[in-house]
Amino acid sequence: VKEGPGFVVNRILVPGINEAAFIFYEGLASAADIDTAMKLGAGWPMGPLQLADLVGIDIALEVCNTLYEETGDSKYRPAPPLKQYERAGWLGMKT
Repeated sequence: VKEGPGFVVNRILVPGINEAAFIFYEGLASAADIDTAMKLGAGWPMGPLQLADLVGIDIALEVCNTLYEETGDSKYRPAPPLKQYERAGWLGMKT
């Protein structure tokens, strides 16, 4: 793997987590529906919001921020719920 901003896995998974958070924020689907759709439709072992809950909202937000700063790519611009939950101290399973 060549040198570049972020880890390969983070660069693939974080946009999925971020987009799921945007879909939830926009009221297009519930968190449960988003996770179920990705498990059934894409064969993921857990949904993107479940994954964010597991790794921590603060970690997902930090990776989004870092990749957005390093690449300038809007797909890494953090979704509002990630920022709101982090500010409120709702960091996922760890809290």
